[in-house]
Amino acid sequence: MFNSYSVNTLMYFEEKCTNCGMCSIVCPHRVFVPGEKKAIIMRPEECMECGACQLNCPSEAITVDSGVGCASAMIWAALTGKKEIECGPSCSSEEQEL
Repeated sequence: MFNSYSVNTLMYFEEKCTNCGMCSIVCPHRVFVPGEKKAIIMRPEECMECGACQLNCPSEAITVDSGVGCASAMIWAALTGKKEIECGPSCSSEEQEL
């Protein structure tokens, strides 16, 4: 089991993965890639906690607390008209500059 809680809330339970490829299709930051038998987390630090991977994983191999990371921060900034985004360490420098 991968746990990147020190960076974000993404958790991947490889033993549940069926390698359907949905996580790699829906992830906007290419955190997951299909492997030979299981999905592989290539860039866990890039997870913005949007929840797309969890919502589209038929085997429930992925959990993430959507609404607590950079995606939430970007939406909140857009809704409130703020020009600066305040988010945690999982934000990339490009996201923080939006």
